Amino acid sequence: MMPDIGDLRTRCVLPIGTVIQLTDLTARQIRYYEAQDLVHPERTAGNHRMYSLNHIDTLLEIKGQLADGFTLADIKQLMHPRHREPNSDEEVRQMLRDELMNQSRLNQANNIRQGFGFRP
Repeated sequence: MMPDIGDLRTRCVLPIGTVIQLTDLTARQIRYYEAQDLVHPERTAGNHRMYSLNHIDTLLEIKGQLADGFTLADIKQLMHPRHREPNSDEEVRQMLRDELMNQSRLNQANNIRQGFGFRP
């Protein structure tokens, strides 16, 4: 029986040298992203980092977001919602008001009468 592709993507079998070649990141950058809680490689008995294909995807995503002008703080917030500051009650109320107003506008714009004697 062949393993599921999702299982294969999570297997930590790639040493940092391979990760460097695949991502064009330096070992220092990769270790820094680990220290920033953005990637979590497994460790071998000899304490060597081992990465999965999912880690490669994450590192490439970080690299692309940094190139697009995001800060590491922005990326952390996007990747880990727990790093986000909670909204205040007033902010939540305002978001709800805005959403309700938006829904109201959409309903008015889509209010097309159909039926006998009415033509759009």
